[in-house]
Amino acid sequence: MDAVFSGSQKVFQVIRYYEDTLAAYSNDPENEDLQKKYMAAEAQMNEADAWTAESDVKTILTQLHITDLTQKIGTMSGGQQKRVGLAQVLIQSPDLLLLDEPTNHLDFDSIDWLQNYLANYKGALLVVTHDRYFLDQVANHIWELSFGRLFSYDGNYQDFVGQKAERVELEASQDHKQQQLYKQELAWMKAGAHARSTKQQARINRFNDLEANLGTTPVEHDVSIDLGQTRLGKQVIELQHANLTLGDHHILNDFSLLVQAGDRIGISGENGAGKSSLLNVMADRLPLDSGTLIIGETVKMAYYTQQTEPIPDDKRIINYLSEVGQNVTDKSGNKISVSELLEQFLFPRFMHGTLIRKLSGGEKRRLYLLKLLMEQPNVLFLDEPTNDLDIGTLTVLEDYVKHFNGTVITVSHDRYFLDKVTDKLLFFDGNAKIESYSGLFTDYLAQQTAAKTESTTSKKAKAVKSDVDAPAAPVKKEKTKLTYKEQQEWATIEDEIDALETKKADLESQMTQNGDNYDKLASLQSDFEETDQALDDKMARWDYLSQYAE
Repeated sequence: MDAVFSGSQKVFQVIRYYEDTLAAYSNDPENEDLQKKYMAAEAQMNEADAWTAESDVKTILTQLHITDLTQKIGTMSGGQQKRVGLAQVLIQSPDLLLLDEPTNHLDFDSIDWLQNYLANYKGALLVVTHDRYFLDQVANHIWELSFGRLFSYDGNYQDFVGQKAERVELEASQDHKQQQLYKQELAWMKAGAHARSTKQQARINRFNDLEANLGTTPVEHDVSIDLGQTRLGKQVIELQHANLTLGDHHILNDFSLLVQAGDRIGISGENGAGKSSLLNVMADRLPLDSGTLIIGETVKMAYYTQQTEPIPDDKRIINYLSEVGQNVTDKSGNKISVSELLEQFLFPRFMHGTLIRKLSGGEKRRLYLLKLLMEQPNVLFLDEPTNDLDIGTLTVLEDYVKHFNGTVITVSHDRYFLDKVTDKLLFFDGNAKIESYSGLFTDYLAQQTAAKTESTTSKKAKAVKSDVDAPAAPVKKEKTKLTYKEQQEWATIEDEIDALETKKADLESQMTQNGDNYDKLASLQSDFEETDQALDDKMARWDYLSQYAE
């Protein structure tokens, strides 16, 4: 609490002045000067609306999972300290709130709370974030910084994606026109002209300008990385009865896991619970206290860690990657040059000769990731990739994982990224408690929220239960199978789900085709939302019926 109130902002100064004045006045209540100071301090508290500040801070810290308000800041983890800093900013309720990656180091219910808090924030909000679900819920205007230019878009993340696609298509068209003009001028230059008039010299100068600028216009394209990889056998990674303790933290307790070819496993949960440690164990970088780790003979591993390997600042981008190889092969056996790979990974040709020291931190991380992928692994470990990579790079990486024939294991707190690249999940709840789940990450969160709501409702029902004696209610027989009507419903529900999914995909296609017809788009959007809700309801019903279906 002392740390939160130690800021230099006016509201904190008012609170500290009031507390000091109150203490002095309480010790000497007959002192008229102190009485006047106390009354002035009280008036400032009223003006700053600071009376509820303490309770508001406690509420915010609790929502951010800081519960021990007496602990020293120095004993807290880096992530916990960031949450205290976030509370200090939020309690001020400023006219303009600036947040840089606020969802980093937050668990999912804290992100959900912050998301709702900011969506209803009365002041202006400027937030830097790569959390696309968060962006979609909070933003109503998006700025994109790309190659030194700032682009502005109205709406949330979904709106941004559509508007950016239109801009990229327009830029590609303009770049194509420039290339066509260059070809015409090149043909004229090769034909030669015996008598160089002033007009002809002007045309030569124009050609030289075109040649100098060709390929320097930063044009974004839809890209995909189609790298091949070495064959992966049936045996990949297996942990048997693994135990691991680091300091006072129990990470694994008799934990067993079979990782198979083609698996897409996401690892998430509480900060400091051991998610990265599990990756290090499976990468054979951290020994177990006891238990067995088995790694298949055909496994060729690439590990994108949270710390980038040292990269020589005096090297140029293309030279750094050429050390891995001059080219790699795609899935069809075709050779792909380093230059082509760099362009696919959002490094335009004009950047290839750039010295590494001139790159941003995120660009260095992107270069490091590309180097790993060039080694053509068949097992890929990703440790919190969304902390450093921009949305464009994440989109390329998501597409790469989608078409990757090997196994991918990802540690992340990014809901959007996990939904895109995983279908099996491990959740670390702390103290070596690890929960497994098959399906989308957002579905898991929805189930957790529903379970909490049901538990809260149940507790409230017990709390208001009458103390008056009443005849005992008959014991309700536990449901064990479907009724006849439910059996009929179960027989057709999967076909109904398929029909709704087909309709949803068809509506998405129509919305893409009618992007410039706003009346038609509004109608399609309404149908899409209605279909999406119907599909959610039907999936929830399927989940219930499946528990009792034989």
